[in-house]
Amino acid sequence: MRELIGDCQSCGKNVYCEDGFFDGVQAEGLLHCNECAEKKETDKHD
Repeated sequence: MRELIGDCQSCGKNVYCEDGFFDGVQAEGLLHCNECAEKKETDKHD
């Protein structure tokens, strides 16, 4: 089952819950897709 949770605050991509697993990251009250969350973490360490 795939359920739409909302849109990524960075890129606008749809973020889903798939088979009970959240396919994104919620941080500081904002929703981000995994790709944007990973990029944000990488940028933070550079």
